[in-house]
Amino acid sequence: MNLTKVLALSHHFRNGGLRFLSTLVVAEHENSKISSATLSAITAASLIGDVTCVVAGPKCGPIAEYVSSIQGVKKVMFAENSVFEHPIAELYSQLVLACQSSVTATHIIAGTSAFSRSFMPRVAVTLNSSLISDVLAVLSPDTFQRAIYAGNALMTFRSLDKVNCLTVRETSFTPAEPSSNKALIQPVDCDIGEYNNVKFVEQIIAKKDRPGLNEAKIVISGGRALKSKENFQLLYTLADKLGAAVGATRAAVDAGFVHNELQIGQTGKVVAPELYIAVGISGAIQHLAGMKESKVIVAINKDPDAPIFQVADYGLVEDLFKAIPELTKSV
Repeated sequence: MNLTKVLALSHHFRNGGLRFLSTLVVAEHENSKISSATLSAITAASLIGDVTCVVAGPKCGPIAEYVSSIQGVKKVMFAENSVFEHPIAELYSQLVLACQSSVTATHIIAGTSAFSRSFMPRVAVTLNSSLISDVLAVLSPDTFQRAIYAGNALMTFRSLDKVNCLTVRETSFTPAEPSSNKALIQPVDCDIGEYNNVKFVEQIIAKKDRPGLNEAKIVISGGRALKSKENFQLLYTLADKLGAAVGATRAAVDAGFVHNELQIGQTGKVVAPELYIAVGISGAIQHLAGMKESKVIVAINKDPDAPIFQVADYGLVEDLFKAIPELTKSV
């Protein structure tokens, strides 16, 4: 269902008497930048009711100001506290529950990510609600759509929970943008209990010389056919010329060719770039679940019967070790 139709449905349900719905969006950020998954979550939340955003962390005033300017946001609940410097689920869940109680939110929404997967289940079970994960469309305030069977079928269902807890797929909602909006910024001062059994130890953030998979307009992915970690350099070189991100199948990750943060598929990341180039990828349904929403798909594989060609817009039957160097040279 396209965004225009979903917006029309949202308008219909609001005018049908469901005027007192409110959504609480939990913002994921790095102090200097808000995540694109959160911007998509704000768009989804706007389809339901008034949007309140929770921004937490030390010295994150600039992020709170930025969020207050985003179209559709009515209020920003600002928890400037050093305990939120690291995404510890036990602490974040307390904050989210306190904010939900304060604004009597009917929906709690976050973008699908490792961040939301850590605390949202705790929030849902405390509220005696089900966690509805990876939502693709909001059809009404209590009716949602998500993928099942590795993305081969869509399920539409109605929630009966008093408070709906959702995570939404980033690629299914247009990211919200800043505007002339000026939402109220309300400081939050709630008591956060200590968890003696949970302590932050270390966070390792890989340095990125290329765009992230979720932000890149072009993604080049490799499969097990690349045969080694060293051969992935063929894709890195092409990616640098195209300004693209590099991804991989689970088979390539399991083989140790690349780090698991590059995995695309059912158990990895879901991407929808303008151009997706699949190199040496057979096209297993688990991988297709993570990239089939791409605008244009190009497949390079020496096997003419590879399933990837069934979803590709353009296909090249050729040995990747010949095709990729020639493509790189011609760019």
